[in-house]
Amino acid sequence: MTCSARCWMPRLAALAIVASLLTACETVASKPRVTTVCPPVVEYSREFQARAADELDLLPQSSAIAEMLSDYAVMREQVRACRHGQ
Repeated sequence: MTCSARCWMPRLAALAIVASLLTACETVASKPRVTTVCPPVVEYSREFQARAADELDLLPQSSAIAEMLSDYAVMREQVRACRHGQ
């Protein structure tokens, strides 16, 4: 028995409906959840900070350690901003 174009129409319609239903289910899973994780910031006591400032004053003017500490201060501020934004 040969099937004409009319015979295939209900099957194509059913396939289109099933495909659209499956696509509707897929949109929920297509958006990944993004989580931001901010590292902790170590808190130092005022006494410890004062001691570190005194030690920093003893270093030469163009000290690499002083430059690294400056970069570290910027990173600490960035982490604080990250934590505040959550």
